[in-house]
Amino acid sequence: MRIVRFTTGEDPLYGVLTGDVDQFGQPDEESVIVALTGDPLYVGVKPLAQEYKLADVRLLAPVLPRSKVIGIGRNYAAHAAELGNDVPAEPLMFLKPNTSVVGPGDPIYYPRQTQDLHYEGELAVVIGRLCRDVPVEQATDVIHGYTIANDVTARDLQKGDVQFTRAKGFDSFCPLGPWIETDLDPQTFADGVSVQTHLNGDLVQDGNTRDLIFDIPTLIAHVSSVMTLLPGDVILTGTPEGVGPMQVGDEVEISIPGLGTLTNKVAQR
Repeated sequence: MRIVRFTTGEDPLYGVLTGDVDQFGQPDEESVIVALTGDPLYVGVKPLAQEYKLADVRLLAPVLPRSKVIGIGRNYAAHAAELGNDVPAEPLMFLKPNTSVVGPGDPIYYPRQTQDLHYEGELAVVIGRLCRDVPVEQATDVIHGYTIANDVTARDLQKGDVQFTRAKGFDSFCPLGPWIETDLDPQTFADGVSVQTHLNGDLVQDGNTRDLIFDIPTLIAHVSSVMTLLPGDVILTGTPEGVGPMQVGDEVEISIPGLGTLTNKVAQR
């Protein structure tokens, strides 16, 4: 099931995106959204009578975390190496505020405090229920679904501050979307799914989830051993090699088969 959050110019609604998708998970032009009442993560949902053509709505971030976004650093060996870092012995966690979340098509704002703003295409995991100390073998039970993220990073601030809060925490530094896929088998990502980023149409990242150092169940177990996870919390699983700078006016597209393409442009803050 492809869960979207959208607007027609009025209050946001949740819906189910129907219709065929191509090999990259892109919906066709005839795709329709069946509106839902309620919240998929908290009170359950029921279908409404309203249906909307995808072309007639604006998609929003499919989830607005009420608590937190947890990032995982250096979870691809090649990415750690390209920045001159060692592979961590255990998952390297950091937090992004929920105010950093924006949706597909929303601008990524270039702050005045940085001169080196980078894209980082990632697979994101959306937590479906309150949980703590989740065993690895039960980790998939707490997953609501999967979406795409751009872990936008002010690289110069990251280096100067040493820790990641400011460098990754600006408003608009966590685009999410275009939808949450709830029916994917977690083994799919262990077997390998591509994570590709295009900058102005040029392929700049071409990774694969089979190369994750710490897989999704391990990440959930590790994070939940430290902090309680709430419905709607998002875990960013790390970015493959090929990160690089963005400039005002650039367009970034991140694609994962089955999850669609997340597209955002960079704008001056």
